[in-house]
Amino acid sequence: MTRIQPAWLWLAAALLPTAAWALSSDRDKPMSIEADRVELNDGKGVSVYHGNVKVSQGTLRLTGDTMTVYSKGEKVEKVIMEGTPATYQQRPDNKDQDVRARALRMEYFTNPEYIVLQKEAEVEQEGDRLRSERIEYDVARDKVNAGTNQPNERVRITIQPKNEKNQKDSAKP
Repeated sequence: MTRIQPAWLWLAAALLPTAAWALSSDRDKPMSIEADRVELNDGKGVSVYHGNVKVSQGTLRLTGDTMTVYSKGEKVEKVIMEGTPATYQQRPDNKDQDVRARALRMEYFTNPEYIVLQKEAEVEQEGDRLRSERIEYDVARDKVNAGTNQPNERVRITIQPKNEKNQKDSAKP
């Protein structure tokens, strides 16, 4: 059991910074990881979770077919979740609805903090939806870039109309 603990710590350290989209209290909750099979290679700093991977922590939910965690020492450098699709769901602070994302491949880098959704990528929050073959989110700068230079790969954005009640609610301190 002690051989598994470092991988859990690496994963926890990697996933917690995604809280830029997330409920801040999630990081204080226990993390649960399920997979059909796990390969841990502490010497190479790679942990691979195979088959029906599920991660939960507070409002955070991640699913995929394979999750790979890359680390150097006890510091996580990158986490990749792949699936058909891989999914992300989490509740932001001061919001009534979760942020949901899906893509065939999700990459999370720790330094600098950066998230890349690739292939059939989609992010949805409060009915607004961003779809593209590639969506990049720079956590530190709170900046999103979407799209590729490939022909016929277009960015699609759907923005829901804001009714008067929503505008008043969002204006409250």
